[in-house]
Amino acid sequence: MRAVLPRFLAVSFLTSSLLALPLLAHPAAAQDLEAGQRSFNKCRACHQIGEGARNLVGPELNGVIGRHSGAAEGYSYSNATKNSGLTWDEATFADYIKDPKAKIPGTKMIFAGIRSEKEIQDLIAFLKQFDKDGKKL
Repeated sequence: MRAVLPRFLAVSFLTSSLLALPLLAHPAAAQDLEAGQRSFNKCRACHQIGEGARNLVGPELNGVIGRHSGAAEGYSYSNATKNSGLTWDEATFADYIKDPKAKIPGTKMIFAGIRSEKEIQDLIAFLKQFDKDGKKL
């Protein structure tokens, strides 16, 4: 009887711990998106995202992750950006947003960059929510 109780408690603890893992993961994901949205607030003076987004000083960013550089319709890009041959996958975008002028010399983007890897990943998570039409996925 004494050997059964510790085993029962161990199994119960393990089972309840495993069942709680999804509950712990969800708030962290929400925090990352919220942090990404806060980071995007730095971009709002020049860029829009979401339904009805339009080009401003910079291009609209709907569906930017996966898009070719210089491809937002109706935006007048620098020759350097149009001819860079880049596709904005997560790694390329992360390199660019750290130091835009180093990644694409001659870009029109005037932004000092984001140094924090976490902030960059949060921003990418936020941007990835929007398809090319500005609808949240």
